[in-house]
Amino acid sequence: MFANYLIGLREGLEAALVVSILVAYLVKSGRADRLRPVWAGVLAAVGVSLAFGALLTFTSQSLSFEAQEAFGGILSIIAVAFVTWMIFWMRRTARGLSKELRQRVDTALAIGAGALALTAFLAVGREGLETSLFIWSAVQSTGQGVQPVVGATLGLLTAVVLGYLFYKGAVRINLSKFFTWTGAALIIVAAGVLAYGVHDLQEAGVLPGLNSLAFDISGAVPPDSWHGTLLRGTVNLTAETTWLQALAWLAYVIPVTVLFFRPARPVVPAAPAAAPAASAPRLGQNA
Repeated sequence: MFANYLIGLREGLEAALVVSILVAYLVKSGRADRLRPVWAGVLAAVGVSLAFGALLTFTSQSLSFEAQEAFGGILSIIAVAFVTWMIFWMRRTARGLSKELRQRVDTALAIGAGALALTAFLAVGREGLETSLFIWSAVQSTGQGVQPVVGATLGLLTAVVLGYLFYKGAVRINLSKFFTWTGAALIIVAAGVLAYGVHDLQEAGVLPGLNSLAFDISGAVPPDSWHGTLLRGTVNLTAETTWLQALAWLAYVIPVTVLFFRPARPVVPAAPAAAPAASAPRLGQNA
């Protein structure tokens, strides 16, 4: 539940920040009459995200076991790719998010109400689709349909409350640090989803090595125990892990963590243009 709470909080807070900045900018600029297209875009994005989650669920149920495993494995890998992109994008743009959105709103206002609705729809819809895909992958990997959804819902509700408090000016936190540390936690979560996606593809016969185990800790950590459930629900650690799963986990965590915490390159200001050299005095001219 905690891992999915973190997903819901992270994705939801990003969307909530976007909406709060859009609303605050319109209100402060005397364009409160343009709020209706924004809320229409938000509601449409929520509806599309829910429909996408339902489509994934009903589509997978109509497939054979091997096809379900292949479907789940491929979507798990896609979910990891989306979340990885989101982690790095938010770390890079957290400080300038407000300025970037204001520029987009100015452009949308010049175009019309439809552009405002589209701006809100794209901002919220992207996070909603990523959340639906990642939560669906979590449900598939844990085999539990209630706890991941409850955790994600609680995270989204927390994000809505924080977004409202941001709008009211009651909360001041360092967004750069917040997204850095939640991003670090999500790297571990995403690595677990990737490893489980590899296991799904092994069960589907797409990848080899299903019976080649790197370790088996089912005796020390029974899968149905509370600590086994906790490890599986948070970092997708399974008691029986194949070599390919373990290698995929390491191949993801090590380079992504190094790149994520690598210090940003300082922006080197352009050197001022050299002043033109003074011309040498001519013959016969006083120096």
